[in-house]
Amino acid sequence: MIGIDTNLLVRLFTNDDVAQTHYAKRLIENNMVFVSKSVLLETEWVLRYTYKLRSDIILRAFEHLLGLPRITVEDPACIIKTIQWYAHGLDFADAMHLASSSQVTENFATLDKAFIKRAKKINIHLLTMK
Repeated sequence: MIGIDTNLLVRLFTNDDVAQTHYAKRLIENNMVFVSKSVLLETEWVLRYTYKLRSDIILRAFEHLLGLPRITVEDPACIIKTIQWYAHGLDFADAMHLASSSQVTENFATLDKAFIKRAKKINIHLLTMK
């Protein structure tokens, strides 16, 4: 099994460099590949901020990637929850932080008003300053 970096996923999803995209595809097709949570987090950020991709497009790309038979992700339960919450409107990083901590904590605290508002919409209650 080999681990891959963010730039390989970005090439795979954007196809903005033909040679590098071809390399990334061959690597994933011919190897068992490990993708860490931090690589997924950084990939989402790069796709959203650098490439200006919408969350629904990023979501589809991640769902496709995670459905590939040779892909293993770090902490699959966390990633599944993260993807589900992202699909329902949470910011990807917020969803991952929440999903990561929910395995060992009872509550999650934040001062981020946008996060609190989005979480309430999907029936997640966060601790916050009153």
